[in-house]
Amino acid sequence: MDQNKVKTLVNEALAENEALFLIDLNFGTEGSIKVIVDGDSGVPLSECIRISRHVEHNLDRENEDFSLEVTTPNITDPITDPRQYNKNIDRTLKVKTAEENFEGKLLEVTDQAITLFWKTREPKPIGKGKITVEKQQTIPLSDIREAKVKIIF
Repeated sequence: MDQNKVKTLVNEALAENEALFLIDLNFGTEGSIKVIVDGDSGVPLSECIRISRHVEHNLDRENEDFSLEVTTPNITDPITDPRQYNKNIDRTLKVKTAEENFEGKLLEVTDQAITLFWKTREPKPIGKGKITVEKQQTIPLSDIREAKVKIIF
């Protein structure tokens, strides 16, 4: 299997829709190819079909047997591409850094960082009891080891 040819075909198909971007391209055993794509506002099934057809119609099945899967990231998969943060604004994220773990609503995304917001209960400065405190944290993208969207039912 000519992996460079497959990469070129995937990139050609993605170039037709600038809202789409490649998350992962895996070449498995026995000619299996798995393409994971995401989009700035999701990926319709029709786009997965279009990408699959573009790749499949430009490869010669008579020379090589292969299986092709074009899919989107699983909701439980971590965020791997900075563009994925934009489509998750206003969703709750769990973010791990080397020093701390954060869980909060994604407020803002820049080229260098994300900003999370959350509320927590803390002891009163004076007296007994607790008060609700609003917190906000800006986390550099380079510090993030793992970020996942929290699934809320």
